[in-house]
Amino acid sequence: MITHEKAGSLGSRSGGVMTTAKREHTLGIWALTLGYFLFYVPYSGMSKAVTSGLLTGGRLIPGTELLPAAGISTGIVVLLFITLKRWWKYGRKRRIFGLNIVFPRRQTLISGLGFAIIIFTTTLAYSFNGISIVLALVLMRAGVLIMSPIIDRIFRRRIRWFSWAGLILSLVALVISFTSIRDYQLSLGAFLNLAAYLCGYALRIPAMTQIAKTGEPQTALGYFVEEQAVAMPVLIVFPCLMALLGRGEIANEMRNGFVHLFSGPIGLGGLMIGLFYAGLGICLSFIYLDRRENTFCMPLFACSSLLSGITASYLLAWWMHGPKPHGVEISAGLLIIVALLVMSPLHHLPLYIKQLRNAIAEHRLILVDFKGNPSSNPTRLSTRSSATRFITINFEAMREVLRNPPPTERHS
Repeated sequence: MITHEKAGSLGSRSGGVMTTAKREHTLGIWALTLGYFLFYVPYSGMSKAVTSGLLTGGRLIPGTELLPAAGISTGIVVLLFITLKRWWKYGRKRRIFGLNIVFPRRQTLISGLGFAIIIFTTTLAYSFNGISIVLALVLMRAGVLIMSPIIDRIFRRRIRWFSWAGLILSLVALVISFTSIRDYQLSLGAFLNLAAYLCGYALRIPAMTQIAKTGEPQTALGYFVEEQAVAMPVLIVFPCLMALLGRGEIANEMRNGFVHLFSGPIGLGGLMIGLFYAGLGICLSFIYLDRRENTFCMPLFACSSLLSGITASYLLAWWMHGPKPHGVEISAGLLIIVALLVMSPLHHLPLYIKQLRNAIAEHRLILVDFKGNPSSNPTRLSTRSSATRFITINFEAMREVLRNPPPTERHS
């Protein structure tokens, strides 16, 4: 099912060029959102369970000890995924020493560095003592949601009403969740990690918006490949350099992570955390690369991640006797569901109903058909008699009507 939308008077930008072409959006972004949710539940739950002592007999594990295993796992899985999908051909290349090597553009280089920062800081956010999964998500998502309409305005992208509605409802949900902050402890390290996380998005989203949110599959794939060609090696190389050359407590913790790379909750837990992040990271990247405005895409991913955080919290409470989510967090979750419903294809429901009614009245659509006569028209009710007849519902005709509405009825 596809919704047809015009770009509006201002249109949208792609690499600085204004476009006014009609936009056609599939429902694939919702499948990506579901995939993101399914990967984020085990990712956030395992990150909290390992670092908070639920899997280590009460011994707290610093998040920096997980970074080597998690970074290596994420990097290998994503690069292997691109290889198996044969997507390397979409990235821009230069010939170096007789080999065609993916050579990122300035924007994808900046975006890849920003994505690496996001991955590191997201894993660390769940490791701080005294901060729940939901509160960590609230702190991380608040700044990103506020950032999204600002970036859209900078690049002159039209923001539709349901995107504003989803953004406002998401921010209200975050405010409600934030009222439980008095029950937690926020350290200086947590605030510095949050600042780094938001800096990662300040690097990634503008670069992606400038050249990649065009709706062209090859453009999106090329951007994804070039970005991952930067981010994934950073995930692998940076912990190695810190462990080899770094000094201080953080470097020592990373060394300990390499010592237990394939053993115990640090190594095995970190590898699983990295595996789950690879899955959610792929889904998340293509949510961002969707042609829709950031004010739509950001609330969509924020809602999905907050719901997954609440789900993970309940699973930890049920399975490992961890702390249960607060009532205010559940209230925020219900409001998030409302936001998702507002942003879902349900806002096009009156248009779809009108299209179907008009198509039935004009005999362009017959939903129920009597089949059994070889010469009968599949889209018309047959009046001929037949020894064997049965009733079918013509879903294909319905899809065609919804896919191609009359020009006067196209939703803008």
